[in-house]
Amino acid sequence: MTPRTVQTTSFIGGRHLPSLRTYANIDPATGAEIGQVARSGEDEVDAAVHAAAAAQKEWRRSSPEQRSKLLVATGALIRANREELARLESEDTGKPLMQAYADVDVCARYFDFYGHTIEAYYGHQIPLGDDMHVYTRREPYGVTGHIVAWNYPLQLIGRAAATSLATGNCAVAKPADETPRTTVRLAELIHEAGFPAGAFNVVVGLGAEAGDALAKHPGIAHLGFVGSTATGSLIAHAAADRVIPTVLELGGKSANVVFADADIGAAVPSLVRSFTQNAGQTCSAGSRLLVHASVHDEVVEKMSRAIDAMTVGRGLDDPGLGPLVSAKQRDRVQGFLDEVDASQILMGGGRPDGLAQELSGGAFVSPTIVAEVDPSQRIFHEEVFGPVVALTRFEDDDEALALANGTEYGLVSAVWTTNLSRAHRMAHQVEAGQVFVNTYGAGGGVELPFGGFKKSGYGREKSIEAFDEYTQTKTVVMKL
Repeated sequence: MTPRTVQTTSFIGGRHLPSLRTYANIDPATGAEIGQVARSGEDEVDAAVHAAAAAQKEWRRSSPEQRSKLLVATGALIRANREELARLESEDTGKPLMQAYADVDVCARYFDFYGHTIEAYYGHQIPLGDDMHVYTRREPYGVTGHIVAWNYPLQLIGRAAATSLATGNCAVAKPADETPRTTVRLAELIHEAGFPAGAFNVVVGLGAEAGDALAKHPGIAHLGFVGSTATGSLIAHAAADRVIPTVLELGGKSANVVFADADIGAAVPSLVRSFTQNAGQTCSAGSRLLVHASVHDEVVEKMSRAIDAMTVGRGLDDPGLGPLVSAKQRDRVQGFLDEVDASQILMGGGRPDGLAQELSGGAFVSPTIVAEVDPSQRIFHEEVFGPVVALTRFEDDDEALALANGTEYGLVSAVWTTNLSRAHRMAHQVEAGQVFVNTYGAGGGVELPFGGFKKSGYGREKSIEAFDEYTQTKTVVMKL
């Protein structure tokens, strides 16, 4: 277990590495300090990359069967430590405890899924003639670097670590400044499962210091990043300077499109959950709601009732809605709301009423519906990353499609209709990496390729397709 000291440390080469420089880890529900985090930098990143490179020399020669056993063992350890991991995740992020439990379970599933599928991941034999033997191999890059966001720390680093290790790479991870603890704990469990020391390393610290050093380190052969489009652009530039591949999962402004023939009663729980889960801090949040004019009032009325029934509080108390990750993020969300006309805010729009006194310093924002949003407004086309939905009416299918595609993002979309032809047409024409019909984000997504169109990024995480992102093809041609 992680030593219960006041400092969350980097984990490099199978051991903890404290730092003389630290910064405060803040509980977003109360604003109180819950510990110190090592403020690692270039030296620690360099040590982590060298540890990974040393481990990878042998790890790349391991068989798929060996990797499979260790990945599945890691999944079992994650489940065995479910309670501890969930409480750490809830405390760091502010998310309700049940959501944190779900994140732990999904993290474990990534290790199971990639542990089981890596044994069936092959190259191809290419028939060029009886006198030629031609085949391809999928080979690891070497040391992969991973910089992940604070909204789903365990899920994001779990999928990256499991895929990287399954394909014979070794890895260095930089968790978000605000949420380092579960990533460090995961590194301990990976080591405990039997992976070589240095196979998976974690450097904690500030993004501008440790994150920047990792992105620019010459020993990193492949970069993965989850976060804002602005920062992703910087990561892509750093990778381009060294001509290394990247996988970028960036911002989103995803739309639920509700047609007149939709089953409104079935849709509303998903419509609400899509923008309030994790306090709306989800890249694939359904933060735009496009509704046919004929059912607009019914949708608003049913959503309002569902939101009124939602509890708000500290994540560890398992409310319906927890705080945002930080006061900084709360202020950013409030800034968007302050820009819109007060008459557009149908409900919410500020701090929730009735919070306990101990939560007075917490980063809370009420679930908010902003109505009659025009496509020219910033809240329509920019990512808010809070429990806020922008509601816009439409009159016909063409207008719905134009509105759905009317942002620079293209991560997820959902279509709510009972018309099969319309469902297929919209699914084909919407510009998004995932399109759901009469559901939203169903199934947890471990088996589903995930990634964006346009400024939502490129490359794919999750599913078997992720193996292709973490390996490179070698073609072998033999004259017989």
